Amino acid sequence: MRTFASGPASPTGVWAMVQKSEKAIPILMVLPSVIAIAIFVYGFISWTGYVSLTNWNTLVKSMHIVGFDNYKFLFQDFRFQSDLRNTLAFTILFIGLTMLCGLFLARMVDAKIKGESFFRNVFIFPMALSFIVTGVVWQWVLNPTTGVNLVLKSLGVSHLPKWFTSTDIVPKVHLGAIDFGLPVAIIAVVLAAVWQMSGFAMAMYLAGLRSISDDLREAARVDGATEGQIFRKVILPQLKPISMSLIIILAHISLKIFDLIYAMTGPGAMFVTDVPGVYMFETTFRGNHYAQGAGIAMIMLLLVSLLIVPYLVSSFRKERS
Repeated sequence: MRTFASGPASPTGVWAMVQKSEKAIPILMVLPSVIAIAIFVYGFISWTGYVSLTNWNTLVKSMHIVGFDNYKFLFQDFRFQSDLRNTLAFTILFIGLTMLCGLFLARMVDAKIKGESFFRNVFIFPMALSFIVTGVVWQWVLNPTTGVNLVLKSLGVSHLPKWFTSTDIVPKVHLGAIDFGLPVAIIAVVLAAVWQMSGFAMAMYLAGLRSISDDLREAARVDGATEGQIFRKVILPQLKPISMSLIIILAHISLKIFDLIYAMTGPGAMFVTDVPGVYMFETTFRGNHYAQGAGIAMIMLLLVSLLIVPYLVSSFRKERS
């Protein structure tokens, strides 16, 4: 019979064990976050999607599957159609005006004016506030009986703006159950949102402007380009990645906006300032229509995905190429 004497592990075996442990440590460090995200993000999304297919629209829990009946109801509902119209108008105005204001402010600060740091801090200060605070402040500023209208009234203006109390739609085109167009009242909410987010856009554009080499601008000047041509043909193309990132970020904020509108205007008369986030909150937590609220949440998720997923796919392809 052969016997095997036990002895210390060979250096090669020890090194292999060390390598395996070094590979396992990062996985173990990340594993709790992966599990938490799987449960509390994707697990809850799946549960919300499942609830949206049931008839649980009372305090009594009912998980009977009714298919897409809740979605059919929503897309035929006057309020939800109004929400989609308002979201479209708000998103276009909010993104466009925020980017224009941010670029304008960034150009001003980049001109190396005196007190640059002071103006930079002033422009970005609204970012320190929550949308709730912004909504409360601007609700007073644009209230038809206070704020700006008091100043206009003291100047002798007779026809005072209604701001967020107007129910006008321009141009008014009847589509489905609603009048499609731009709700005048949504402009007041856009002003408040742009005021808060334009500083963020300024910071991003300013970082982009400071990263552009002065040699490019000087070369364009030597070739006889004017300052306007330099801005259009040299600077703007260099800022395209920042603009794309801003569009994605601002669109994400716009599509899920809730707190600003809830604090500033609420749904508004004839739902002219209502958005899916407010409708979902009132449907779920006030009306106890849990399945319909879940349906609104899934539609909001789909709208955000339509913007973010193509961007992520495009970024992934660029990284691989």
